[in-house]
Amino acid sequence: MADPNIVPADQILSNKLVLIPLSGRPIFPGIFTPLMINAPDDLKAVEQSCASDNLLGIVMLKNDAERPGASDLHKVGTVARIVKKINLPDGGLNIFISTIKRFKIKRILSEREPMAAIVEYLEDIEDDTFEVKALTRALISEMKEISENNPLFSEEMRLNMINIDHPGKIADFIASILNVDKADQQRVLEMENVRQRMETVLVFIKKEQELLRIQKKIQNEINSRVEKNQREYFLKEELKSIKEELGMTTDAKSSDYQKFKEKIDALHFTGEIKETVESELEKFSLMEPNSSEYIVSRNYLELIANLPWEEPAPEVYDIEKAKKILEEDHYGLDDVKKRIIEYLAVRLLKKDNKGSIILLVGPPGVGKTSVGRSIARAMNKPFFRFSVGGMRDEAEIKGHRRTYVGAMPGKIIQGLKIVKTKAPVFMIDEIDKMGQSYQGDPASALLEVLDPEQNVSFRDHYLDLPFDVSDILFILTANTLDSIPEPLLDRAEIITLSGYIDQEKMEIGKKYLLPKSLDKNGLKKGQVKYTKDALHLIAESYAREAGVRNFEKNLDKIHRKYAAELIASDEVKEATAALEKEIEEDKTIREAFERLGMFVEAGIFVDNSEDKSADKALKKYLAKENTKEGAEVKAARAALKKALSKPLSITAADVEKYLGKPVFDEEVILKADKPGTAIGLAWTSMGGDTLLIEAVDMPSGAGRDGLQLTGQLGDVMKESASIAMSWVRMYALKHKICKPEWFNKNFIHLHVPEGATPKDGPSAGITMATALMSLVRGKKIKPNLAMTGELSLTGKVLPIGGLKEKTVAAKRNKIKTIIIPKQNVRDLDDIPDIVKKDLKFCPVSTMEEVLSLVF
Repeated sequence: MADPNIVPADQILSNKLVLIPLSGRPIFPGIFTPLMINAPDDLKAVEQSCASDNLLGIVMLKNDAERPGASDLHKVGTVARIVKKINLPDGGLNIFISTIKRFKIKRILSEREPMAAIVEYLEDIEDDTFEVKALTRALISEMKEISENNPLFSEEMRLNMINIDHPGKIADFIASILNVDKADQQRVLEMENVRQRMETVLVFIKKEQELLRIQKKIQNEINSRVEKNQREYFLKEELKSIKEELGMTTDAKSSDYQKFKEKIDALHFTGEIKETVESELEKFSLMEPNSSEYIVSRNYLELIANLPWEEPAPEVYDIEKAKKILEEDHYGLDDVKKRIIEYLAVRLLKKDNKGSIILLVGPPGVGKTSVGRSIARAMNKPFFRFSVGGMRDEAEIKGHRRTYVGAMPGKIIQGLKIVKTKAPVFMIDEIDKMGQSYQGDPASALLEVLDPEQNVSFRDHYLDLPFDVSDILFILTANTLDSIPEPLLDRAEIITLSGYIDQEKMEIGKKYLLPKSLDKNGLKKGQVKYTKDALHLIAESYAREAGVRNFEKNLDKIHRKYAAELIASDEVKEATAALEKEIEEDKTIREAFERLGMFVEAGIFVDNSEDKSADKALKKYLAKENTKEGAEVKAARAALKKALSKPLSITAADVEKYLGKPVFDEEVILKADKPGTAIGLAWTSMGGDTLLIEAVDMPSGAGRDGLQLTGQLGDVMKESASIAMSWVRMYALKHKICKPEWFNKNFIHLHVPEGATPKDGPSAGITMATALMSLVRGKKIKPNLAMTGELSLTGKVLPIGGLKEKTVAAKRNKIKTIIIPKQNVRDLDDIPDIVKKDLKFCPVSTMEEVLSLVF
């Protein structure tokens, strides 16, 4: 009779094991399973195990390390015996293992080729109590319920579970077949206490049951929905057949009707809108598709269905992020940015979605449109822009009535259909250039759109339903306020954008215009570099206007000329010829290059392809880089790229070579260097400007007496000249500057260049008086001095507008001293310090003070 204390040799477990890291799920004791082995270290571990005792340590990895070490392994694993080994064609192994027992790693003997460790085997801690028996029954009972509802559990799995006679092994078997996270399975593997293990597995079973319950519920809902859809489909097919039998048409009209009905029902209209839309829908259902009214009605219903009728979501934007966006998009314009941030902060504070009207006024090229885009980006809102410059038909704003052929909704409703939200940012450009005609007045049509009291129920002629456009943020742009109707101005928050001085243009050119121009002209970032003096020369001598459009055009001109030079250069020609020679005989490479779009005029290659697939194909072909042909083509291609990337440095001396003679030179800068001349400052739609006022005298006679004015002066400016003449005559006679007969014997001609440009406004009053006084005295005024101010008949200097723009113009024209009305001193705070730098402002309140400063 065998001794019960004697253990069979094949069941003796060594405390030294070779280890195989497992990246999937842990394997529990008591399992017979196949295992695929491919990693070199793992193959060596299997070979070593087969050469000794056929034992392997299976341990799960903590992470998916490519070459796992000891620190990547969990401490607890399962010892397994290799039952069978099959060699695979790819060099791998398929082994069948029988897992025996848990072990804990005590010490790692080697980390590579293969991994080995000293282990300690773990025994189950058992409590032979009623609770354990009850847990065993509960586990088997609950698993039966899961297996009955899950086809993935085979009959064999159910029998195995029932026949296991050990509580701990039951818990292990269930944990291995449940769809549980691998970390939770490892936690069960590490539990030595059988009761604790069973309780944990019971919790997993309950979770699985809940998941199965929810899954079954979803499946039943889907099945009922599918059955309903199938029933509807069969009924529709039957209806279709009946209609065909009766000779009724079964065209696309019914599907259009159904589509419109579903969309309109989902919008939940009420009142007038509901009545009108339902009436139109019913009329549409009765129309014949060949009817002329059919398309009109269909387009109308399509517009209604696609307009954003729902209330907009609450606004969410970050003031700090908005500041950052404005800074990124624009240089300078600090007061404009400040006003916009204040406006956004108020909207957030009030939690008010209602739109507002912002009017951006400034000369061309200062960034009005781009400021509008930045506001939309800062507010996370869609942006829609349209221009009303030259518009003469109010139907462009309010739409045409549907009775007209080709009727369309107005720009407002069209824009809302495009942006698909009720609270976008709309930019209406050039509102100062709207016209009037027999077709209507679009400026008056805009009044309803921009009036917060009326636009909650805006009626487009085409839609003919009240639509709330009060959530739209309107941004208007204009060059001047003169031609904008007062009621329109009254509705808007006016923000003025002034022109730029040379220093600002240089910074804008460096940060924004230069990268944009290089990209536009096919040059690489940083390929053309400018010295500070070069940028200053372009700003001062070629682009002296208020905006930066001409500055950008000059940069484009330089880059175009350099691109032409580059293509015609010997280096590029040689590199092109070399590349053509390399690929000339190879049809496959030539086709790949042609697909890449690398051939342009004159056979020059330009490697700017967007065709990723072609590029990939070419690279794959040239992957024969270790072959002579592939390497030579690659080298020739690299040489051409290098030649096309040749850098250029532009200094002040190079600017004239690319741009020609300066447009503005020192002679263009206005100088009052003769008696009878004075420099005034004016504000125009193009920004601030300087005016040289000239006055000459000649003997009276031949019908010439008094004062003659030329230069396309407006009525207000003509009156200012008459006031200036009267005051100078009075002052000269009072202070005996000249004899009384001087005015009787001399005819005075006053001219304001440029003669082709219309001019008006009272702010040249003191300049005209100064020019006339300089003429009477025969004395020049001080150099680099300009002035602005309205003159009263008694010699008072009255305030003017546009001081900031006028100051910028003075700065551009090398003026050092500016005479301003004393009441305009408060406006100096609005002028940036960089503009005021090196300028001297002299406030005056009377004409006598002006004369004391100019002579």
